[in-house]
Amino acid sequence: MTVELAHDVQGSGPLLVLVHGITENRHSWDPITADLAATHRVLRVDLRGHGESLFADSYDVAELAADIAPLVDEPPLIVGHSLGGTVVTAYASAFETRGVVNIDQTLNLGPMQAGLLQQAELLRGEAFPMVMDALFDSLRGQVDDAGWQRLSELRRYDQSVVLGIWGIMLDNSAEELAAAVAAMTAGIGVPYLALNGFDQGPDYPAWLAERIPTAVVETWDGVGHYPQLVRPAEFLARLAAFEASLA
Repeated sequence: MTVELAHDVQGSGPLLVLVHGITENRHSWDPITADLAATHRVLRVDLRGHGESLFADSYDVAELAADIAPLVDEPPLIVGHSLGGTVVTAYASAFETRGVVNIDQTLNLGPMQAGLLQQAELLRGEAFPMVMDALFDSLRGQVDDAGWQRLSELRRYDQSVVLGIWGIMLDNSAEELAAAVAAMTAGIGVPYLALNGFDQGPDYPAWLAERIPTAVVETWDGVGHYPQLVRPAEFLARLAAFEASLA
């Protein structure tokens, strides 16, 4: 069952959907929304359990993606950051899109699974907020102090939501996780840009292309987890170039 998502729409033009990362909400896109809305109809959503959207019993990535579909009235260019990168991938597997941009979210979830399993007891206990703080601190990269303060203030650490989303890794075997990733990426034939702020390693482009043949991996190494905020002008130009290539 889908959840009705809190959302907003700005601007006019071709539809562009923006999907935020875990614990954050649609306002994570605030610094670049006005620029995007100058040429697009920009739909920003709060995923279930985030921002102003309702909580749910399940946080399966396919359900997170399906929640967006009732808000979409034409094939969009869909852009997701972090968790949003998995959501837009699952969306493109199930629904029609013009293209997909995944910002700094590896789909090779095995290494992340290994790290989360090492911290499973802490994540499920009272140390959860401290683990989350440490995680985000490790991802900050080149975000300036004002930007980091803004992001920190809009994050919400809800343990049940985070553990529900990460259940794909915490509650499954490596084989089950691989099958879930295969389902998430199945059938994607539209152009797909994986724009990373951390280098995912030399084997990642080939790994991703095996699952999404249209995928292109681009790395702005050292920028960190938020390339769209650290280099907004460069990101907007790259997004425009990617969209121009869709024609």
